[in-house]
Amino acid sequence: MSHPTAANSSKLHTKILYPGTFDPITNGHVDLVKRATKLFDEVVIAVASGHHKKPLFSFEERVTLVETVFADLPQVSVIGFEGLLVDFMREKNATAVLRGLRAMSDFEYEFQLANMNRELDENFEAVFLTPSQNYSFISSTMIREIAKLGGDVTKFVPQCVSQGFAEKLNLK
Repeated sequence: MSHPTAANSSKLHTKILYPGTFDPITNGHVDLVKRATKLFDEVVIAVASGHHKKPLFSFEERVTLVETVFADLPQVSVIGFEGLLVDFMREKNATAVLRGLRAMSDFEYEFQLANMNRELDENFEAVFLTPSQNYSFISSTMIREIAKLGGDVTKFVPQCVSQGFAEKLNLK
């Protein structure tokens, strides 16, 4: 790949794909997306159907929540997807895939996943970002459990997600 020079005004458009089930999207996810907007021209959040995970929020609800959270960021778009990530990445002409790392256990899993995807498509690239320290312990699984047990999740998720939990779990 040639690098643009001052004489060559064409600039490579970079697009990163951030896949996940986002059940629900958390402040940690939001932090990673905002970091990615500083590094890439375009961030595409790819909400996976997640049928194998039996999500609490429906596919449509998750897409809508993520769209609501990022409505004010024009370089961020949201799309739903199913199937192999490498195929979707190719279809969307993404430069790379964004993955968040909170702990060593995340690294081991994500490292294996990145290597497997690279075996499926030699052009696959993964970019790993760490969230701010105050979000490093947040996981969607923990947030769902806290909410199901009636706990307050407002400091861990965007406001629309808190409202979504209240409606879904009748916590008004």
